[in-house]
Amino acid sequence: MGMTPAARPVGGRWPSVRAWALWLLVPLGWAATAWLDGLLRQAGLGEEAWLGAGSLAAVVGTVTAATVGAVLASRRPRHPVGWLLLAIGLSEQFSNIASDYVHYGVMVRPGSLPAAGYLTGFQNAMVLASLSCVGFVLLLTPTGRLPSPRWRWWARVAAAAAAVGVLAGVTGPRPLYPEHPTVGNPLAVPALDALFVPCALVALVGLVVGAGSLLGRFRRARGTERLQLRWLALAAAVSAAALLLALATGALGGPDTLFKAAFGVSVGVLPLATGAAILRYRLYDIDRIISRTLAYGLLTVLLGLGYAAVVLGFGRLLGRDSSLVVAAATLAMAAAFQPARRRIQQGVDRRFNRRRHDAAQLIATFSVRLRDQVDLDTLTGEVLAVVDQTMQPTRASLWLRPQTAATTIDPTAAH
Repeated sequence: MGMTPAARPVGGRWPSVRAWALWLLVPLGWAATAWLDGLLRQAGLGEEAWLGAGSLAAVVGTVTAATVGAVLASRRPRHPVGWLLLAIGLSEQFSNIASDYVHYGVMVRPGSLPAAGYLTGFQNAMVLASLSCVGFVLLLTPTGRLPSPRWRWWARVAAAAAAVGVLAGVTGPRPLYPEHPTVGNPLAVPALDALFVPCALVALVGLVVGAGSLLGRFRRARGTERLQLRWLALAAAVSAAALLLALATGALGGPDTLFKAAFGVSVGVLPLATGAAILRYRLYDIDRIISRTLAYGLLTVLLGLGYAAVVLGFGRLLGRDSSLVVAAATLAMAAAFQPARRRIQQGVDRRFNRRRHDAAQLIATFSVRLRDQVDLDTLTGEVLAVVDQTMQPTRASLWLRPQTAATTIDPTAAH
């Protein structure tokens, strides 16, 4: 199931550059959303602002989807799941920006923001695009291929419905109806308007179909693949339940906070489960990269805080401008680097990369017993057991070189 690790991303550096460049648009998008929310609150329309208590799950969902997608796309650029997760994060982010941009530039202060009227249909279109991508993530995870050739017709129908639905959403004559029935769309194409709802229904059915295909894979899977899919199958069920709650809340006119929270959970839980499968069960063979990233990220934060604490502590005694303060802080952090890195890496491996941690513990225990072991048969069995538990080969055997005749030396002989 797992792929062999590569020394560098397949396809060179450009897929990695593209993936992380797309990821950068997500935090930049949240900064733009915060700025637009500030404009809406200044205009007295704080209830129209996207960011709030109920949007925390949406923020986590988009950032998680984009981050996991960027990691996968940079390491496995030919695998579609990474790019689909990036598309989920970006489409959700663009939907939020379009909502705030249109509310301020069309309804609060018409004409204050350029081309605001042309973005009126983008919110609905991006929501549909996000739902379609989630369906394909469920359908293609974890191999990146359809469960069987019989699924090709459905994949083509879902892709066509997504493309037509996005186009119909962008060109909808009244995209903000019924909340704002008087707001029109300069890009309106009335002939496509009737296609949006059927395409949205296909996207919703795609979620159910994708979840069903994932459960089918789970029933047929064995060993590590079953452990990988267990996380994803659970996430699919939670995501579907949260999405149904969000749709029911929106259809029944429930609290907007509940709608945002449920929709954010439905978007974020699937990438989180994918990340958990990566970290714990070597999905796509990049768990080592992520564990190292976590370790060095924590190390950077702790050393930065330690450096600041040392500078502030000695600064009160020697003065903040003293060169001795900087030298003492630098030497203290340099001395603490290796012990801190070792302890943090062990903690990360123990929590997220359990297989590597257990293998290291097993080898350390075996090396201690090896010093006192003299029976050849017992030693052979222990060596094969350690190899089986750490490397998990399909077959293992041990070959020992025949012992050569030893030369006997008489210690009493004089030379």
